[in-house]
Amino acid sequence: MAITYSAGSLVTARGREWVVLPESAPDMLVLRPLGGSDDDIAAVFPAFEEVKGAQFATPEPSDLGDQRAAGLLRTALRIGFRSGAGPFRSLAGIAVEPRAYQLVPLLMALRQQTVRMLISDDVGIGKTVEAGLIASELLAQGEATGLAVLCSPALAEQWQAELRTKFGIDAELVLASTVSRLERGLDLGQSLFDRYPHVIVSTDFIKSTRHRDDFVRHCPDLVIVDEAHTCVASDDTSAGAQNQLRYELLKRVSADQDRHLLLVTATPHSGKESAFRNLLGLVRPELAEVDLDTDAGRVLLARHFVARKRADVRQYLTKGDGLADDSLAEKTAFPSDRYFKDETYKLAPAYRALLDDAIAYASDRVEAAGSQGKREARIAWWSAIALLRSLVSSPRAAAQTLRTRSAAAVAASAEEADRLGAPLTSDSADSDALEGMDVAPGAETEEHAGSRLAELAARATELEGPEGDLKLKALIKHLKALLADGHNPIVFCRYIPTAEYLAEQLANDPETKKRGPLGAKTVVKAVTGTLSPQQRIQRIEELATEAGEDAAARRVLIATDCLSEGVNLQHHFDAVIHYDLAWNPTRHDQREGRVDRYGQKKDQVRVITLYGDDNGIDGKVLEVLIKKHRQIKKDLGISVSVPDEMSTGVTDAIVEWLLLRGRQGEQEALFGSDAFQQSFADLEQDWNSAAEREKASRSRFAQRSIHPEEVAREVASVREALGSAGEIATFVRDSLNALGGVLRATGPDFTAEVGGTPAGLRDALAPVVGAEVIEKDRPIPFRADPAVARGEAALVRTDPVVAALAGHVLNAALDTQADGVRPARRCGVITTDAVATRTTLLLVRYRFHLTLPSRSGEKQIVAEDARLLAFRGSPKNAQWLTQEDAVALLDATATANTDPDFGERTMSRILGQLPEVAAHLEAYGDELAAGLNESHRRVRKAADEIVRGLRVTAQKPADILGAYVYLPAAVSGEAA
Repeated sequence: MAITYSAGSLVTARGREWVVLPESAPDMLVLRPLGGSDDDIAAVFPAFEEVKGAQFATPEPSDLGDQRAAGLLRTALRIGFRSGAGPFRSLAGIAVEPRAYQLVPLLMALRQQTVRMLISDDVGIGKTVEAGLIASELLAQGEATGLAVLCSPALAEQWQAELRTKFGIDAELVLASTVSRLERGLDLGQSLFDRYPHVIVSTDFIKSTRHRDDFVRHCPDLVIVDEAHTCVASDDTSAGAQNQLRYELLKRVSADQDRHLLLVTATPHSGKESAFRNLLGLVRPELAEVDLDTDAGRVLLARHFVARKRADVRQYLTKGDGLADDSLAEKTAFPSDRYFKDETYKLAPAYRALLDDAIAYASDRVEAAGSQGKREARIAWWSAIALLRSLVSSPRAAAQTLRTRSAAAVAASAEEADRLGAPLTSDSADSDALEGMDVAPGAETEEHAGSRLAELAARATELEGPEGDLKLKALIKHLKALLADGHNPIVFCRYIPTAEYLAEQLANDPETKKRGPLGAKTVVKAVTGTLSPQQRIQRIEELATEAGEDAAARRVLIATDCLSEGVNLQHHFDAVIHYDLAWNPTRHDQREGRVDRYGQKKDQVRVITLYGDDNGIDGKVLEVLIKKHRQIKKDLGISVSVPDEMSTGVTDAIVEWLLLRGRQGEQEALFGSDAFQQSFADLEQDWNSAAEREKASRSRFAQRSIHPEEVAREVASVREALGSAGEIATFVRDSLNALGGVLRATGPDFTAEVGGTPAGLRDALAPVVGAEVIEKDRPIPFRADPAVARGEAALVRTDPVVAALAGHVLNAALDTQADGVRPARRCGVITTDAVATRTTLLLVRYRFHLTLPSRSGEKQIVAEDARLLAFRGSPKNAQWLTQEDAVALLDATATANTDPDFGERTMSRILGQLPEVAAHLEAYGDELAAGLNESHRRVRKAADEIVRGLRVTAQKPADILGAYVYLPAAVSGEAA
């Protein structure tokens, strides 16, 4: 009869030891190697392969280590845990170390039967990580079986990479470009969403009614919506067609009250109260109508809504948050401020003449079209705006616009002309997508105008270069100053031709040996909408690689707004130049947010706004829109979107003044015009109202459903089970030193050269850091701040480099026949002044069986924990120390050498007597199981249904991984 092995049992198969996982069946065992990761899980069939029960081998008394052995083994073991014994099932298995404040949305979610959340933390705080934590936890607990992320196509691959590398969730990309390939692999009648449980769905995919309906019918039970503010329509304005489509889709998705829904956006209001209410209505229908000025309304909202500024989380879990002390305090290194500088330039005489002639042409066209009908007037209007914006941008963009037919020219009606012309010439904050919006717009609207426009285009081309283009000359000057100050800037442009033109003018060309104006060690590259989202990331990485580690090397990225949303650039860049002003200031905030976010090493992000002093447009946009936006953000600490229609009204008034009144009307004439005064008054009123609403909401809706004390308790629980940052840093330093690494410290950070370490460690590190780094013995940088750039290792347990080191140390400790240095050992006898009588420290591994109730039935999980227990005297008459005193023994230092023979005899005697403490170890395991049960119930206390049926039991016997005897100096030479 075949032996049945319960989950958590140890078995021997294929020449190694394994832990039996809950997914096993009598005829098939699902096994994880002892000390291995989820990547090493295997299925074994006992009918065909020999499987035997295994007991964990007792330590060998001759395998003695030094005073560091116990601490290194304990940490290596805990780093290897993939199912830690805490209230969060997923934290041990993910490859990201969440900040304490990022646990707040997770705690809020776990108190809901069906998770409905609006996560609206400020830009750069880490909303993607917060959403990923909730998703991985729901999937780990069995509360969700599938995941769909709805996002813009430009961010789809970034979401896929984040989920895979940080949370171990493999999601399929469902894009307009991939759907045909995916559908070819389906069975007859099968849906994409049945075949692929985890998907990233781009917003362009749902433009098709068939795909939209299929998504609703087969939608996974967990949905994350990125940039959720673009997926709702307001009641009082005409929303874009795609916004309306997405809103209708999400209403159908959210109608299933059993579906988990996470809405993620840094700008939930977007200046429109009705849009905010519609967003809340997706979370919970009654939130769309509830009075949020009442206590009952705020309490209801607080369960589902989290919105924090950087100031709220920069210092967290401190006495200022109501805690007794700062022992768990966490400081998050956001840049302290943005330094703004507005720099002007004047047009060269030839450029001034070209602009005047273009304005005259556009003015004539608009005036003539006004008498031909509304359709013709709107076509001419969009053509004029396209011409003016491209001329102000660059000679290259102007030439292309002058040679290209207007997109609005094919319109059959005035409404269609607006729909075709607006996206390419305006900068809506609620743009359906930024893809394709950076192409230069066309200005040609009729055949007979071709020769006149061609002549203007030729003149524009002649102006290329810093002599004819003084805007470019000003850019070079400011770039040189930034580079000299040690900055690596991003230059944002409106149009593709401008970005390509700047890259040509600024970059060094090795083939022609042309040297750019920024120096031989400055690398310049352009990223525009001509590249796919994946190619954009590759181009940026190429730029960083080409610049290299040389302290004198500098990076300059020229980009269009295809990079202004969602892409994280803080590791490579630290300054922004707005080469072209956006006509909606929210776009400026989005650009700056690419570098001003968590992980930015500069304390201050430099922002330079370049504007034309005499082109008739820039100065007014800067004065009326950009500076107003900055002031509101400075006052409130957050960005408040300007209502799109209000922004458009102001810019329309500026363009109208420029076209119809000519240059002779100075700026005062513009500000005094009736159209401008009315537009500006409307903007001021709406924007101030939006700011007041936002200010009030940040006060009224402050996150109060989870108190910092509750977060502190769970953070302490996680650190106790999985290790603190200080413990990890000590482990890495001590292990690498013991293994022969060469460490060079720079404050809390250091680098390590591992060329002299054992071959086994080098082999483990090569796939993580790159074979070339190992072969050429390049230094590996280790950073105390977990927000690291590519090629750096963070001193946290989830970092792949740290995990590889821990795996090597643990495996070497468990294998007494292993070659090379073994820093951690399972035994030790240490003579020290830290004890007054013989004290024995045990490193014990516990395994727990968890039965977690979920909507899909009970889920069986095996969790692991490693604990230090210590006693004075003999095992038979043990006097047990507190947990704090036991852990303190790890810091004990040897004050005298211990004779090896004496140490081995002492160790043999203690090991032979350890059965005397088995009852205490089992009782302590039961205490831990009860505590684990309580912690699971505690974090889910608001949802009785979730905890009904929860059970936790300890696997017996516990495994003694290590035993260490501490002797007072007085008895070190006597029989113990």
